Amino acid sequence: MGRVVPVRLPGVDTDWYSVESGQRALLNILEDFAADKSSLEYGQRAMLNILEDFDAERAGMEGAQRAVLNILDDFSEEKSHLEETQSAVLNILDDFETEKNKVDLANRQLENEIEERKRVENQVKGMNAELFAANKELEAFSYSVSHDLRAPLRGIDGFSLALLEDYADKLDEDGRDYLHRVRAATQRMGTLIDDLLSLSRVTRSEMRLEKTDLSTIARSLAEELQQTQPERRAEFRIEEGLQVLADSHLIRITLENLLGNAWKFTSKRESSFIEFGKTDCEGVPAYYVRDNGAGYDPAYGGRLFGAFQRLHDKNDFPGTGVGLATVQRIVHRHGGRIWAESAVGRGATFYFTLSERGSEGA
Repeated sequence: MGRVVPVRLPGVDTDWYSVESGQRALLNILEDFAADKSSLEYGQRAMLNILEDFDAERAGMEGAQRAVLNILDDFSEEKSHLEETQSAVLNILDDFETEKNKVDLANRQLENEIEERKRVENQVKGMNAELFAANKELEAFSYSVSHDLRAPLRGIDGFSLALLEDYADKLDEDGRDYLHRVRAATQRMGTLIDDLLSLSRVTRSEMRLEKTDLSTIARSLAEELQQTQPERRAEFRIEEGLQVLADSHLIRITLENLLGNAWKFTSKRESSFIEFGKTDCEGVPAYYVRDNGAGYDPAYGGRLFGAFQRLHDKNDFPGTGVGLATVQRIVHRHGGRIWAESAVGRGATFYFTLSERGSEGA
């Protein structure tokens, strides 16, 4: 801003210098005021800049605070998750300890079972040794029965026959009847010895499993039975294709006894019917022999498979009562079971199964 040049008027120099001085002082004051105003405006602008920077810093601080709060929230969630994880780990450790205790208990039980099994095995070894000795004694007894007892029986039967043939004219009717009874008794005793020996051999003989055709065996036995009494009216119905894995010799004895019984107990029928086939029993193949013969009272069925047990009078149906006991032992040796269904006068059905291995051959 430029200086103002004063205009001088004559006569008024003194006053003019006074005014001029005052004017210069005022102008200086105004210049100083303008400078102060400029400084003040600059300071104001600086203050505004500081305030703007402060607002920015404040906003930054608030953002940072929010970030810290978010971090703290996340930390709280992570802490919660960590606590849950720690709790889960503790539960797992508790479960692990429980399972460990169970395993320890199972191991102790297993050790006890192993000890018990060893003890039982030792007992079995001892029993097998005793059984071996008993079998040796039984073999000796069988030999004695086969030779020592048969000889006296043959002598009794032979001398009784000689008396009947050579001295029949010197004997009255009662005497001849007594000799016939003696011969019948010795022959029955011989049959009983044969059955006992057969029962013994069935128990002791070695099993030889092979593919066996039950239908062929049954058909062969049926033909043999029909040849013994060709005059009988008897129908055999035999299912074809029944094959098993079994000891063929023992299975033949089984069917021989079952079909023989059916033949015997239908002998008083005018027309006989005997059937051999296979059915299903709870998912297991079961083979059966069915007839329309005399049957038996189911109340006495518990005695059916006992040795020397008879449910009929020997005068009506002869026999020793050993056949079904033999059959049961054979079936048991094959891992199966045997049972029967019957009613008096309505025939009987005998069922038997073999082990799963034996039935797979069917």
